[in-house]
Formats: sequence, C-alpha cells, structure tokens
Amino acid sequence: MEKTKIAIIDDHELFREGIKLVLNQIEGFEVIFDTDNGYNFLDFLDKQKPDIVLMDIQMPQINGIETAKVGIKKHNDLKIIALTMFSDLNNFNLMINAGAKGFILKSADKIELNNAINSVISGVTFFSRQILQKMAFQNNKQLLLNQLTNREFEILQKICNGLTSKEIADELFISLKTVETHRTNLFQKAAVRNAAELIVWAVKNDFFSIK
Repeated sequence: MEKTKIAIIDDHELFREGIKLVLNQIEGFEVIFDTDNGYNFLDFLDKQKPDIVLMDIQMPQINGIETAKVGIKKHNDLKIIALTMFSDLNNFNLMINAGAKGFILKSADKIELNNAINSVISGVTFFSRQILQKMAFQNNKQLLLNQLTNREFEILQKICNGLTSKEIADELFISLKTVETHRTNLFQKAAVRNAAELIVWAVKNDFFSIK
C-alpha cells in the first residue's frame, strides 16, 4: 500500500520535530520533507509534490498565505492544511482564498490530525471544531433562511457533509447541471467563492454544525 507523503513547513523546530515523529508513527503516513522556510518548500516543489502539506501561517521571510499561493500556482491540486493558533484567525479567510483545504490547531491531538489528513486526501475540507466554534456567531437565521429555497438548503447541507456535485445529483435524483446551478446560486447568496468558504459561512450562520 502506497503511503501518504507529507511535507511540514513550520519555523518552530521543536514543534516540527514533534509533529513529524507523531505522523511517522501513524500507519500509512510518511513525512518526506520538512523545513522552517516557505522558500525552501517552494524549491522542493520543483522536484516533488507531496500528497499533503501541513503549513504554518505565521513564518518569517514568506508567510504561509503567500507560500500557499505560489505553491498552488506550481501544482493546482496541492492539498494544504494550515497549522494555526487562535491568534492567527484573522488570516483565516486569506488562507482559504490562497487555497488551503483545511485548518487544524497546533494543539490538536493525534486523532484529529489523522482525521484532518485523511479528510483532505479524500477531497473533503476539514476545519478544526474549536476554530469553527471560535469563529461562529449568532445571526438572524430566519432572514437568511428566507433567502434560500428548500432545494438550495438541502444541497447546502450535503456540500457541508463533503459530498461532490455528482454524489448530490445521484442522491437527489437530479441532473449534475441542476446541482451546479444551485451551487452557483448558493455561492452568490452567501457571497463566497468556493466550497470551503461556503462551509464556513454555513457554520457561522448556524445552518450547519460540526459533529
């Protein structure tokens, strides 16, 4: 069985060594590269592409946001999970816009780290429950609910549960084109640009909760 190849970019050596030790103990994972510098990682990308990148946001020389942008230009299917602390949350949307597929707190345990990597590998975005709880706020749900049709609300829930457009079409017995139309309408109504931002919007406005 081929192992999931992981790269770690974090300027705190003790943390980087610790997370590398944990990951190498999980069956099916292999850390193939680690560095304290975003530029070193971008050079590495010219030679090899990891399956998953765990990337700190706050780093000297070039931060995680800019590193992610350049990395995804090199490989548009690069899967990045941001390693973050609560103090980094003002950069949450910037990191999503840069292309991050998930967020996990640096204090996360082995189980959550494993879940995050496996989720993103399988194409599902992952956001630490603690981060989403921290960012969540109460809004006038009824007002927002009135903006969505019953079908849009149904599709929103399925997107939040990680289903692809094809899977949604199959479950609801509707065409893929219809799902994509509803998806576009949801993006417009929520004023977001991608599924990751839509999930954040849904959690913030109490349309969806992380189990």
